Amino acid sequence: MFSRRLGWNQPRNVIAERLEARGKRGLLDLTESNPTRAGFTWPSDLLFALADERGMRYEPDPRGLMSARESVAKYQRVGADRVLLTASTSEAYGYLFKLLADPGDEVLAPRPSYPLFDFLAGLESVRIVQYPLFYDHGWSIDLAALEALITPRSRAIVVVNPNNPTGSFLKTSELEALERLCVEHDLALISDEVFADFALRNPAPEWVRCVAQSATRATAFSLGGLSKACGLPQLKLGWIVTNCAPALDRLELIADTYLSVSTPVQVALPKLLAGRHGVQEQMLARLSANFSKLSDPLVVEGGWTAVMRVPMLKSDEEWVLDLLDEHDVLVQPGFFYDFPSGAHIVVSLLTPEPIFEDGVRRVEQAIKLLLQS
Repeated sequence: MFSRRLGWNQPRNVIAERLEARGKRGLLDLTESNPTRAGFTWPSDLLFALADERGMRYEPDPRGLMSARESVAKYQRVGADRVLLTASTSEAYGYLFKLLADPGDEVLAPRPSYPLFDFLAGLESVRIVQYPLFYDHGWSIDLAALEALITPRSRAIVVVNPNNPTGSFLKTSELEALERLCVEHDLALISDEVFADFALRNPAPEWVRCVAQSATRATAFSLGGLSKACGLPQLKLGWIVTNCAPALDRLELIADTYLSVSTPVQVALPKLLAGRHGVQEQMLARLSANFSKLSDPLVVEGGWTAVMRVPMLKSDEEWVLDLLDEHDVLVQPGFFYDFPSGAHIVVSLLTPEPIFEDGVRRVEQAIKLLLQS
Protein backbone atom coordinates (compact mmCIF):
# COMPACT_ATOMS: atom_id res chain seq x y z
CA MET A 1 0.00 0.00 0.00
CA PHE A 2 3.03 2.32 0.24
CA SER A 3 4.76 4.18 -2.60
CA ARG A 4 8.00 2.97 -4.16
CA ARG A 5 9.71 6.38 -3.97
CA LEU A 6 12.19 5.20 -1.31
CA GLY A 7 13.59 1.92 -0.07
CA TRP A 8 11.60 2.07 3.15
CA ASN A 9 12.89 -1.21 4.58
CA GLN A 10 16.63 -0.80 4.11
CA PRO A 11 18.59 -2.32 7.03
CA ARG A 12 20.58 -0.11 9.38
CA ASN A 13 24.25 0.12 8.57
CA VAL A 14 26.79 -1.78 10.64
CA ILE A 15 28.44 1.38 11.97
CA ALA A 16 25.17 2.71 13.42
CA GLU A 17 24.45 -0.65 15.04
CA ARG A 18 27.96 -0.86 16.53
CA LEU A 19 27.74 2.70 17.86
CA GLU A 20 24.36 2.02 19.46
CA ALA A 21 25.70 -1.10 21.15
CA ARG A 22 28.82 0.68 22.38
CA GLY A 23 27.21 3.93 23.53
CA LYS A 24 28.94 7.33 23.55
CA ARG A 25 30.49 7.18 27.00
CA GLY A 26 34.23 7.93 26.71
CA LEU A 27 33.93 8.39 22.95
CA LEU A 28 35.78 11.10 21.04
CA ASP A 29 33.17 12.12 18.46
CA LEU A 30 34.81 13.71 15.42
CA THR A 31 31.51 13.84 13.51
CA GLU A 32 29.80 16.66 15.45
CA SER A 33 28.25 19.03 12.90
CA ASN A 34 25.45 20.54 14.99
CA PRO A 35 26.62 24.03 15.96
CA THR A 36 24.15 24.21 18.86
CA ARG A 37 26.01 21.29 20.49
CA ALA A 38 29.54 22.40 19.64
CA GLY A 39 30.18 24.93 22.40
CA PHE A 40 29.62 28.23 20.58
CA THR A 41 27.92 31.26 22.11
CA TRP A 42 25.36 33.63 20.62
CA PRO A 43 24.25 37.07 21.89
CA SER A 44 22.00 36.49 24.90
CA ASP A 45 19.26 38.64 23.37
CA LEU A 46 19.43 37.17 19.84
CA LEU A 47 16.22 35.16 20.14
CA PHE A 48 14.32 38.11 21.61
CA ALA A 49 13.54 38.98 17.99
CA LEU A 50 11.22 35.95 17.89
CA ALA A 51 9.00 37.68 20.46
CA ASP A 52 8.20 40.61 18.14
CA GLU A 53 4.44 41.19 18.25
CA ARG A 54 4.30 41.14 14.44
CA GLY A 55 4.86 37.40 14.71
CA MET A 56 1.33 37.07 16.09
CA ARG A 57 -0.26 38.18 12.80
CA TYR A 58 -0.87 35.74 9.97
CA GLU A 59 -0.58 37.64 6.72
CA PRO A 60 1.27 35.13 4.53
CA ASP A 61 3.23 36.03 1.43
CA PRO A 62 4.22 32.92 -0.55
CA ARG A 63 7.57 34.50 -1.44
CA GLY A 64 8.17 35.50 2.18
CA LEU A 65 7.67 38.73 4.09
CA MET A 66 9.29 41.65 2.32
CA SER A 67 11.36 42.63 5.37
CA ALA A 68 12.78 39.09 5.50
CA ARG A 69 13.49 38.95 1.78
CA GLU A 70 15.20 42.32 1.93
CA SER A 71 17.52 41.02 4.64
CA VAL A 72 18.42 37.99 2.51
CA ALA A 73 18.87 40.26 -0.51
CA LYS A 74 21.30 42.44 1.45
CA TYR A 75 23.18 39.35 2.60
CA GLN A 76 23.35 37.91 -0.94
CA ARG A 77 23.84 41.30 -2.64
CA VAL A 78 20.88 40.90 -4.97
CA GLY A 79 17.46 42.49 -5.31
CA ALA A 80 14.66 41.36 -2.99
CA ASP A 81 12.59 40.55 -6.09
CA ARG A 82 14.99 37.64 -6.73
CA VAL A 83 14.44 35.92 -3.35
CA LEU A 84 11.95 33.30 -2.18
CA LEU A 85 11.93 31.93 1.37
CA THR A 86 11.57 28.27 2.33
CA ALA A 87 11.48 26.37 5.62
CA SER A 88 14.89 24.82 4.90
CA THR A 89 17.40 24.13 2.15
CA SER A 90 15.96 20.62 1.87
CA GLU A 91 12.55 22.11 1.15
CA ALA A 92 14.19 24.42 -1.40
CA TYR A 93 15.48 21.36 -3.26
CA GLY A 94 11.98 19.88 -3.17
CA TYR A 95 10.53 23.05 -4.67
CA LEU A 96 13.15 23.15 -7.41
CA PHE A 97 12.74 19.48 -8.32
CA LYS A 98 8.97 20.09 -8.56
CA LEU A 99 9.61 23.15 -10.70
CA LEU A 100 12.10 21.62 -13.11
CA ALA A 101 11.40 17.89 -13.39
CA ASP A 102 8.63 15.44 -14.14
CA PRO A 103 8.57 11.95 -12.59
CA GLY A 104 11.41 9.88 -14.00
CA ASP A 105 13.51 12.88 -15.04
CA GLU A 106 17.16 13.20 -13.97
CA VAL A 107 19.20 15.67 -11.97
CA LEU A 108 23.00 15.60 -12.12
CA ALA A 109 24.71 15.88 -8.71
CA PRO A 110 28.38 15.67 -7.67
CA ARG A 111 30.26 12.65 -6.36
CA PRO A 112 31.57 12.75 -3.67
CA SER A 113 28.96 14.82 -1.90
CA TYR A 114 26.40 14.81 0.87
CA PRO A 115 24.17 11.70 0.67
CA LEU A 116 20.84 13.54 1.07
CA PHE A 117 20.28 14.13 -2.65
CA ASP A 118 18.99 10.64 -3.41
CA PHE A 119 16.32 10.94 -0.73
CA LEU A 120 15.22 14.44 -1.71
CA ALA A 121 15.03 13.48 -5.37
CA GLY A 122 13.34 10.17 -4.64
CA LEU A 123 10.55 11.92 -2.75
CA GLU A 124 9.86 13.90 -5.92
CA SER A 125 10.10 10.76 -8.14
CA VAL A 126 13.26 12.18 -9.73
CA ARG A 127 16.49 10.23 -10.32
CA ILE A 128 19.94 11.46 -9.28
CA VAL A 129 22.78 10.82 -11.73
CA GLN A 130 26.19 11.37 -10.16
CA TYR A 131 28.97 13.15 -12.00
CA PRO A 132 32.56 12.83 -10.71
CA LEU A 133 34.87 15.27 -9.01
CA PHE A 134 38.58 14.50 -9.25
CA TYR A 135 41.46 15.38 -6.96
CA ASP A 136 44.78 16.81 -8.12
CA HIS A 137 46.16 19.07 -5.37
CA GLY A 138 42.58 20.28 -5.05
CA TRP A 139 39.13 19.21 -6.23
CA SER A 140 37.66 19.94 -9.66
CA ILE A 141 34.60 18.95 -11.68
CA ASP A 142 35.25 16.34 -14.36
CA LEU A 143 33.47 18.37 -17.02
CA ALA A 144 33.93 15.83 -19.82
CA ALA A 145 32.42 13.07 -17.69
CA LEU A 146 29.57 15.36 -16.67
CA GLU A 147 28.74 16.21 -20.26
CA ALA A 148 28.75 12.52 -21.21
CA LEU A 149 26.08 11.83 -18.57
CA ILE A 150 23.57 14.35 -19.94
CA THR A 151 20.54 12.70 -21.54
CA PRO A 152 17.21 13.94 -22.91
CA ARG A 153 15.77 13.38 -19.43
CA SER A 154 18.34 15.60 -17.68
CA ARG A 155 16.80 18.72 -16.16
CA ALA A 156 19.39 20.32 -13.88
CA ILE A 157 22.97 20.28 -12.65
CA VAL A 158 23.56 20.59 -8.90
CA VAL A 159 26.79 22.01 -7.49
CA VAL A 160 27.61 22.30 -3.79
CA ASN A 161 29.66 25.43 -3.25
CA PRO A 162 31.79 24.77 -1.27
CA ASN A 163 31.30 21.05 -1.54
CA ASN A 164 30.51 18.86 1.45
CA PRO A 165 32.75 17.02 2.33
CA THR A 166 35.57 18.03 -0.03
CA GLY A 167 35.45 21.75 0.83
CA SER A 168 36.08 22.83 -2.77
CA PHE A 169 34.66 26.12 -4.10
CA LEU A 170 33.28 26.41 -7.61
CA LYS A 171 35.73 28.23 -9.89
CA THR A 172 34.83 30.86 -12.50
CA SER A 173 36.18 28.63 -15.29
CA GLU A 174 33.92 25.80 -14.09
CA LEU A 175 30.91 28.12 -13.94
CA GLU A 176 31.56 29.21 -17.53
CA ALA A 177 31.70 25.58 -18.66
CA LEU A 178 28.57 24.67 -16.68
CA GLU A 179 26.67 27.58 -18.18
CA ARG A 180 27.64 26.42 -21.65
CA LEU A 181 26.30 22.93 -20.91
CA CYS A 182 23.10 24.32 -19.39
CA VAL A 183 22.41 26.52 -22.41
CA GLU A 184 23.21 23.77 -24.92
CA HIS A 185 21.05 21.16 -23.19
CA ASP A 186 18.31 23.39 -21.70
CA LEU A 187 19.30 22.65 -18.09
CA ALA A 188 19.04 24.70 -14.92
CA LEU A 189 21.97 25.20 -12.55
CA ILE A 190 21.33 24.72 -8.81
CA SER A 191 24.05 25.85 -6.38
CA ASP A 192 23.90 24.83 -2.72
CA GLU A 193 25.80 27.61 -0.94
CA VAL A 194 25.03 26.92 2.71
CA PHE A 195 28.76 26.82 3.60
CA ALA A 196 29.77 29.81 1.46
CA ASP A 197 30.64 32.01 4.47
CA PHE A 198 33.20 29.52 5.77
CA ALA A 199 36.32 29.92 3.65
CA LEU A 200 39.37 28.54 5.45
CA ARG A 201 41.68 31.07 3.82
CA ASN A 202 41.29 34.36 2.00
CA PRO A 203 38.92 33.76 -0.93
CA ALA A 204 40.71 33.43 -4.24
CA PRO A 205 39.54 35.67 -7.12
CA GLU A 206 38.40 32.63 -9.10
CA TRP A 207 36.07 31.35 -6.37
CA VAL A 208 32.37 31.89 -7.12
CA ARG A 209 30.40 33.22 -4.13
CA CYS A 210 26.81 33.30 -5.47
CA VAL A 211 26.04 31.43 -8.67
CA ALA A 212 22.63 33.07 -9.16
CA GLN A 213 24.35 36.44 -9.10
CA SER A 214 27.35 35.45 -11.24
CA ALA A 215 25.61 33.39 -13.94
CA THR A 216 24.79 35.43 -17.02
CA ARG A 217 23.59 32.78 -19.50
CA ALA A 218 22.01 29.90 -17.62
CA THR A 219 18.93 29.84 -15.40
CA ALA A 220 20.50 29.59 -11.97
CA PHE A 221 19.39 29.11 -8.38
CA SER A 222 21.46 29.67 -5.21
CA LEU A 223 20.36 28.10 -1.91
CA GLY A 224 21.20 29.17 1.63
CA GLY A 225 19.76 29.25 5.13
CA LEU A 226 20.04 30.03 8.82
CA SER A 227 21.23 26.53 9.67
CA LYS A 228 24.79 27.24 8.56
CA ALA A 229 24.95 31.03 8.05
CA CYS A 230 23.91 31.72 11.65
CA GLY A 231 24.53 28.29 13.19
CA LEU A 232 20.82 28.04 14.01
CA PRO A 233 19.40 24.86 12.42
CA GLN A 234 16.49 24.80 14.88
CA LEU A 235 14.95 28.00 13.46
CA LYS A 236 14.16 26.39 10.08
CA LEU A 237 14.47 29.06 7.44
CA GLY A 238 16.16 28.87 4.04
CA TRP A 239 16.02 30.73 0.77
CA ILE A 240 16.28 30.47 -2.98
CA VAL A 241 17.90 33.25 -5.02
CA THR A 242 17.43 33.12 -8.78
CA ASN A 243 18.26 35.14 -11.88
CA CYS A 244 15.08 33.99 -13.67
CA ALA A 245 11.85 35.93 -13.05
CA PRO A 246 9.56 33.36 -14.76
CA ALA A 247 11.02 30.64 -12.53
CA LEU A 248 10.31 32.74 -9.45
CA ASP A 249 6.69 33.21 -10.54
CA ARG A 250 6.26 29.45 -10.72
CA LEU A 251 8.07 28.89 -7.44
CA GLU A 252 5.63 31.32 -5.85
CA LEU A 253 2.76 29.05 -6.90
CA ILE A 254 4.50 26.04 -5.32
CA ALA A 255 5.25 27.96 -2.13
CA ASP A 256 1.67 29.24 -1.95
CA THR A 257 0.51 25.62 -1.81
CA TYR A 258 2.51 24.99 1.37
CA LEU A 259 3.08 28.36 3.11
CA SER A 260 5.55 26.53 5.34
CA VAL A 261 7.77 29.33 6.67
CA SER A 262 6.64 30.55 10.11
CA THR A 263 5.94 34.24 10.61
CA PRO A 264 8.01 34.74 13.82
CA VAL A 265 11.26 33.55 12.21
CA GLN A 266 10.62 35.73 9.16
CA VAL A 267 10.05 38.77 11.36
CA ALA A 268 13.23 37.97 13.29
CA LEU A 269 15.35 37.30 10.20
CA PRO A 270 16.87 40.79 9.77
CA LYS A 271 18.21 40.72 13.34
CA LEU A 272 19.30 37.09 13.08
CA LEU A 273 21.32 37.69 9.92
CA ALA A 274 22.74 40.92 11.30
CA GLY A 275 23.91 39.01 14.39
CA ARG A 276 25.65 36.22 12.49
CA HIS A 277 29.15 37.70 12.56
CA GLY A 278 29.99 36.87 16.17
CA VAL A 279 29.19 33.18 15.91
CA GLN A 280 30.76 32.93 12.45
CA GLU A 281 34.01 34.32 13.85
CA GLN A 282 33.97 31.62 16.53
CA MET A 283 33.26 28.93 13.96
CA LEU A 284 35.96 30.10 11.56
CA ALA A 285 38.52 30.18 14.38
CA ARG A 286 37.55 26.60 15.34
CA LEU A 287 37.59 25.37 11.74
CA SER A 288 41.04 26.84 11.06
CA ALA A 289 42.50 25.64 14.36
CA ASN A 290 41.27 22.08 13.85
CA PHE A 291 42.37 21.95 10.23
CA SER A 292 45.89 22.95 11.30
CA LYS A 293 46.02 19.86 13.53
CA LEU A 294 45.74 17.49 10.55
CA SER A 295 49.10 16.27 9.35
CA ASP A 296 48.18 15.27 5.78
CA PRO A 297 44.59 16.18 4.85
CA LEU A 298 43.28 16.59 1.32
CA VAL A 299 43.10 20.27 0.32
CA VAL A 300 40.11 22.06 1.87
CA GLU A 301 39.07 25.55 0.76
CA GLY A 302 36.00 25.96 2.93
CA GLY A 303 33.15 24.29 4.80
CA TRP A 304 32.95 22.29 8.01
CA THR A 305 34.59 18.98 7.05
CA ALA A 306 37.98 17.55 6.14
CA VAL A 307 38.84 14.37 4.30
CA MET A 308 41.73 12.15 5.42
CA ARG A 309 43.23 9.44 3.24
CA VAL A 310 43.98 6.26 5.14
CA PRO A 311 45.92 3.17 4.01
CA MET A 312 43.94 0.90 1.70
CA LEU A 313 44.94 -2.12 3.78
CA LYS A 314 41.41 -1.84 5.20
CA SER A 315 38.13 -0.58 3.79
CA ASP A 316 36.47 2.65 4.94
CA GLU A 317 34.03 0.67 7.04
CA GLU A 318 36.79 -1.42 8.62
CA TRP A 319 38.69 1.75 9.49
CA VAL A 320 35.65 3.33 11.15
CA LEU A 321 34.81 0.19 13.13
CA ASP A 322 38.43 -0.30 14.23
CA LEU A 323 38.73 3.32 15.37
CA LEU A 324 35.45 2.98 17.24
CA ASP A 325 36.19 -0.37 18.91
CA GLU A 326 39.92 -0.08 19.56
CA HIS A 327 40.58 3.65 19.89
CA ASP A 328 37.24 5.13 21.09
CA VAL A 329 37.07 7.56 18.16
CA LEU A 330 34.06 8.12 15.90
CA VAL A 331 34.62 9.28 12.30
CA GLN A 332 32.58 8.93 9.12
CA PRO A 333 33.54 6.58 6.29
CA GLY A 334 34.21 7.93 2.83
CA PHE A 335 31.54 5.69 1.33
CA PHE A 336 28.86 7.73 3.13
CA TYR A 337 29.78 10.44 0.62
CA ASP A 338 30.25 8.09 -2.33
CA PHE A 339 34.01 8.40 -2.72
CA PRO A 340 34.59 6.30 -5.83
CA SER A 341 37.98 4.84 -4.89
CA GLY A 342 40.67 4.75 -2.26
CA ALA A 343 40.16 4.67 1.49
CA HIS A 344 38.96 7.82 3.20
CA ILE A 345 37.55 8.97 6.50
CA VAL A 346 35.71 12.26 7.03
CA VAL A 347 35.92 14.40 10.17
CA SER A 348 34.00 17.48 11.26
CA LEU A 349 36.15 20.55 11.81
CA LEU A 350 33.36 21.91 14.00
CA THR A 351 34.33 19.47 16.78
CA PRO A 352 35.50 21.17 20.02
CA GLU A 353 39.26 21.58 19.78
CA PRO A 354 40.45 19.36 22.70
CA ILE A 355 38.30 16.48 21.46
CA PHE A 356 39.44 16.99 17.88
CA GLU A 357 43.12 17.13 18.78
CA ASP A 358 42.97 13.98 20.91
CA GLY A 359 40.85 12.16 18.34
CA VAL A 360 43.15 12.99 15.43
CA ARG A 361 46.15 11.90 17.47
CA ARG A 362 44.49 8.52 18.03
CA VAL A 363 43.66 8.19 14.32
CA GLU A 364 47.28 8.85 13.42
CA GLN A 365 48.43 6.32 16.02
CA ALA A 366 46.08 3.72 14.54
CA ILE A 367 47.53 4.35 11.08
CA LYS A 368 51.08 4.07 12.40
CA LEU A 369 50.32 0.81 14.23
CA LEU A 370 48.80 -0.73 11.11
CA LEU A 371 51.75 0.23 8.92
CA GLN A 372 54.20 -1.20 11.47
CA SER A 373 52.39 -4.51 11.83
